[in-house]
Amino acid sequence: MASVLTHIQKQAQRDSRTPFLIAPEIDTQLTFAELLAHTHQLGAYFAASGVTPGAKVAFLLDNGYWTTVILLGTMASSRVVVPMNAIAGNTQLAYILQHSDAEVLFIAPGYHEQLAAHLTEFPRPLQVIVVDEREGPRWPVSDPDTIPHPVEPEATDPAMLLYTSGTTGLPKGAVLTHRAIVAGGQNVAGGHALTADDRALCVLPVYHINGAIVTVAAPLVSGGSVVMPHRFSAREYWSLIAKYRCSWSSIVPTIVKYLLDRAGEETYRFGEDAQLGAFRFARSATSALPAAMLEQWETTFKVPLIETLGLTETAGTVMTNPPPPSVRKTNSVGKPFGCEARIIDDNGRPLPDNVGGEIVYRGDNVLDHYYKNPQATDSAFLDGWFRSGDLGFRDDEGYYFLTGRAKELIIRGGENIAPREIDDVLYRHDAVLEAAAVGVVDEAYGQEVVACVVLRDGFTCSEAELKAFCAESVGAYKAPKRVYFMSALPKGPSGKIQRLKLPELIDTCGTGHGAG
Repeated sequence: MASVLTHIQKQAQRDSRTPFLIAPEIDTQLTFAELLAHTHQLGAYFAASGVTPGAKVAFLLDNGYWTTVILLGTMASSRVVVPMNAIAGNTQLAYILQHSDAEVLFIAPGYHEQLAAHLTEFPRPLQVIVVDEREGPRWPVSDPDTIPHPVEPEATDPAMLLYTSGTTGLPKGAVLTHRAIVAGGQNVAGGHALTADDRALCVLPVYHINGAIVTVAAPLVSGGSVVMPHRFSAREYWSLIAKYRCSWSSIVPTIVKYLLDRAGEETYRFGEDAQLGAFRFARSATSALPAAMLEQWETTFKVPLIETLGLTETAGTVMTNPPPPSVRKTNSVGKPFGCEARIIDDNGRPLPDNVGGEIVYRGDNVLDHYYKNPQATDSAFLDGWFRSGDLGFRDDEGYYFLTGRAKELIIRGGENIAPREIDDVLYRHDAVLEAAAVGVVDEAYGQEVVACVVLRDGFTCSEAELKAFCAESVGAYKAPKRVYFMSALPKGPSGKIQRLKLPELIDTCGTGHGAG
């Protein structure tokens, strides 16, 4: 299993000249040998600046060449990397910097201006290093060549401190060891049969577990490569795949929707165009993929869309459907890969197939603990199993199906209603771009079902139409009693809809209304 440094050294020795990363905007490539050299340089500068092994090193950067160097190089040099969500508010960013005990912050010029007041008033010493997109960090010290190369980290050493994008309260910091980072990358590579010939298109932020592990750590351990634009662009997605001969890409349901919406504007002949001939699959993770959306993707783009499941606390992938020609099941997140999983009841007892309960995990990829939060750590584990908070069941062929989150379950008059069941119906309506059902307080039933939707550009639809559409599929009891039309739904850094924020928006923001 070893460490992040071991895998950088291994790939640099195997192939020193083939690009590991391609940065399209600055037309620059990073080889494994260059990544290793940058790692040594980074470790040297840390040592010269008094940043000792085990110290926390944060970054606030968009995707790109130097972001990847800092992400991997920090871990490989025995420091703990703290990726920060670039779209989080200043208050939360300041909280993470303080709570994580970060000693260094690598920051893009634009974010440096944004956080200037907070950084000026920071209550303890913090080295702030501005990172130029092309030239890299503006180092605070010189003559790093006199500093010895870093000692290889142990597999059990902390490598990453990643804060969860919780829907309520302050985020928790998940501590992932080198063993977990490497296992997470291997789970992706093994689950999708990746080789050194595969090239990923990374359009998800590397400050999120999906970007960091799925499209950075997986190519690292498999010896593949990654094309990394600064951010996702629906207009440029297929042209990047064609230009750089990408063979796969990790996306989320929101991105699937955006790509489908502009499919008619593309000039490529999907399924026939030789320019896209290397592209063999896309994978969807982070939030549930409606069956209708998966079918539309594969009908439109003529390439498999593999549904998977991953968590921050499990260093990414825990479940995946197998690649073609093996069986993929609609609405299933697949089978466990690289770890163990089971379904338990409220008392922690394992449940048989086809009986719903909470999904728990055990394996090398699971977090070590929550940083400075022993109570959260204790409550997250049960006899060595990590409690995911996801509700679901396993069928008699070993495939797992999600029904919702324990915290998101709607309880109407004592009846449990899984919001995903309603989401799936709404996504089948041609006018709906995004949808999320949620429970709101109701005097008669305890909770009542409502839904928030975003319509596609150029489409109109009434509340009554969507309510009737849902009732026809799930019955009047589960169908939403109100439908609120919004311009956007709140999302986390990966694009996952933050369902539990919706009641507050309905009550206070005035963005919801019952007209079509």
